[in-house]
Amino acid sequence: MTGVEFLTSFITTGRLHGIGIGSTLAEVDRALPHRCVDVVGGGGVSLRRDYGFVEFYFNPGEEWVMSGGSIELHRLANAPELAARWAAGTGVEFDPYTAWVEVREALSKTPQVPEFTVSDQGGFLEYRAEKSCVSVIVVDEEEERDYQVGHGDVWSVSLWASVRAS
Repeated sequence: MTGVEFLTSFITTGRLHGIGIGSTLAEVDRALPHRCVDVVGGGGVSLRRDYGFVEFYFNPGEEWVMSGGSIELHRLANAPELAARWAAGTGVEFDPYTAWVEVREALSKTPQVPEFTVSDQGGFLEYRAEKSCVSVIVVDEEEERDYQVGHGDVWSVSLWASVRAS
């Protein structure tokens, strides 16, 4: 599977390899039995699981529960070994750069394409899909591609827990 196909699925469903907001740490371990680093913060009140360019965030309770995550695509421009390691473990192959126009084109061919709210984030544009709780950050400055992503490239794709009114 290509990185664009993977992102298209993630953006439309809010799920990565079957896991998402509310998944337990055990469910994440079963879905992604790959090398990672766990960073416990704030005296045990948060956990960040880092797979290189993919990270998940957890809240404590009876067990750790996923509260968010991100795919830091900007890291691949100068560290292609991260993508190679991810591909070896998941079968998903990312290029060093992912153009938002390519992702939008793939999304346009899916039956469940989400609506996006667009906002300016100071040099970036945020495309927020409320339905799937996914946010795509795209470089909006006139940067050239080199050891960093350039204009129109996806910087990151994040999963966030929606806040429900009580």
